[in-house]
Amino acid sequence: MAEQNSQTQLEGDEPPLEVYEEVTKARIKGPVYWLTLLLGGFGIAVAINQTFSFNAFNFVMIDNQYYYLLIAIFLSLAFLIFPGRKKDSANVPFYDWILFAVTMVTALYLSYYGGDMVLKGWDLVAPPLPTAAAAVMCFLAMEGVRRAGGTILFSICLVFFTFPLWTEHAPGFLWGAGKDPVELVRAYAMGFESIVGMPMRVAGNILIGFLVFGSALVVTGGGEFFMNFAAALLGKTRGGPAKVAILSSGFFGSLSGSVISNVVTTGQLTIPTMKRAGYTPAYAASVEACASTGGTLMPPVMGAVAFLMAEFLNIPYRDIVIAAAVPSFLFYLALLLQVDCYAAVKGLKGQPASEIPRMWETLKDGWFYLFSLLLLVYLLVWARMELYAPYYATIVLLASAAIFRKKGRRFNLAKFLELIIESSSIIASIIAILAGIGVIVGALAFTGVGGAFSRELLSLAGGSLPFILIMGAVTSFFLGMGVTVSACYIFLAIVMGPALIEFGLDPIASHLFILYWGMMSYITPPVALAAVAAAVIARSGAMETAFLAMRLGSIKFILPFIIVMTPSLIMRGETDAILISIAACVMAVILMSAGFEGYLYGVGNLKWPSRIALLIAAAGFIYTDIYSYMAAAVLVAVTYAVNLLLFRGREATG
Repeated sequence: MAEQNSQTQLEGDEPPLEVYEEVTKARIKGPVYWLTLLLGGFGIAVAINQTFSFNAFNFVMIDNQYYYLLIAIFLSLAFLIFPGRKKDSANVPFYDWILFAVTMVTALYLSYYGGDMVLKGWDLVAPPLPTAAAAVMCFLAMEGVRRAGGTILFSICLVFFTFPLWTEHAPGFLWGAGKDPVELVRAYAMGFESIVGMPMRVAGNILIGFLVFGSALVVTGGGEFFMNFAAALLGKTRGGPAKVAILSSGFFGSLSGSVISNVVTTGQLTIPTMKRAGYTPAYAASVEACASTGGTLMPPVMGAVAFLMAEFLNIPYRDIVIAAAVPSFLFYLALLLQVDCYAAVKGLKGQPASEIPRMWETLKDGWFYLFSLLLLVYLLVWARMELYAPYYATIVLLASAAIFRKKGRRFNLAKFLELIIESSSIIASIIAILAGIGVIVGALAFTGVGGAFSRELLSLAGGSLPFILIMGAVTSFFLGMGVTVSACYIFLAIVMGPALIEFGLDPIASHLFILYWGMMSYITPPVALAAVAAAVIARSGAMETAFLAMRLGSIKFILPFIIVMTPSLIMRGETDAILISIAACVMAVILMSAGFEGYLYGVGNLKWPSRIALLIAAAGFIYTDIYSYMAAAVLVAVTYAVNLLLFRGREATG
């Protein structure tokens, strides 16, 4: 597996956060292991103390003191876990230890003086020593994002970091209020809109709990359970291995929130199984790439970006979960139907019975994974305890794994230490990324350019909704190339989100629109990081896999437009309108799958004229109009009738 991960890293110029999570675990050994264990465990304890207000040892702090303490713990660890150079991927050179110490001292200093920072307005005017500490913190934040996020994301953050220095000389809507270098580092490091701004608030207040829950699932064997559960459920069916890949990657991706690590984790098992069942290497890789990408948009966890969305929109996280439920269901339904139709056309069978675990045995050994997941959903959606939900679900999961798993596989002290290491390394990567991304938020806030961009976009659109949606899709897609989803979303939420909302579109629909399009680059050439990672495992052509993934994931290109044009699809509106929209979209997905794969249930294989007719009918069901529905239904009926008559004609001739 390590070899595969290394190959994945070498495919691109610089891999994003998710690949580093896999590759750099080689550095967590010796002193780094013990520091990660002790500091990471202390950091998680601090987060729990702050969340529940336990007031342990009078340790509840004001917000910025808490965020700087998290930076002191986890950003310092990031310099030990993530290498500055590829050749240091297995060892920690002396200068990384220096960066670790400097980060610890600087962040602890800023945390200690957090109260003075607020009361005395140090983000505007500060003494020389805090100003020097602020300058050092800015450097550390940028170096942290370079290591954890890669060169592309670092370059984008660097442009925004320097933007306030020259914005007063920029043309048009890029003009804004500028700052000199001293004012700039104070604002970035000691203000509430940048390094310890909204992204860090999300990480410190809510995200850490969900990261610990996801790590607990991995450490206790949840990935294996969901793989076995999917195999027991669908392994025997036509094209079963591909369906198992889709379900297991959807489960795992929803909880991990990481596209590439999802591919390299579940793909190691699913891709070879699909190939043995008769799927071509490229098709197997494209199935895994699409399923892993969709997992990050699937409730209940959805990765860091869903929590950022809730913060931006100032709404409960449960509203994001509810809104994303139907689009996610439609996406996975489209994948399942397409691989089923493909299997029907190619005559592919399910997995051999000897390879399929028994459902009862699977549930008996791992029912508590499903129970913990359902408990998490209940606490989020119905009990509305989003701050506490992941911790309660984690406690239930760990206790169950310690009591109910088979002897020898139960949760024990060794696995507890592994949980601390796994959680700490992931939190370190998130803190490093979000501290750097904070400068994007800060730069747009300081200069006022974010609002100016939105106004300029609205003026340019001239009242044309299709134009502004296409502009939003193109901008989101290109910005999503090679950067983390969180960075892409944060920028677009500032500059594009307000324009879409001001146009009269639903706020959640608008933000889901830019999020979906930002994710599209994972399966779309020329970058297609998920497709490339899957292609390495499958030993298929990267671009061939990417183009196949585009076709399999074609519903994702359409869903964002449906969401903004039909808010009932995200549970907004009257119950009857919601049910009609869902039914129409399900029909559209069925017809799209038949059209793309050339197989229609009840008929069999299709020729191109019939496939095109079904794709046109699918478009008719997407367009929310009763006459459009009627025309689409007539077209489907005619297609069925023609193909059934042709089939009978062939039988009679035969």
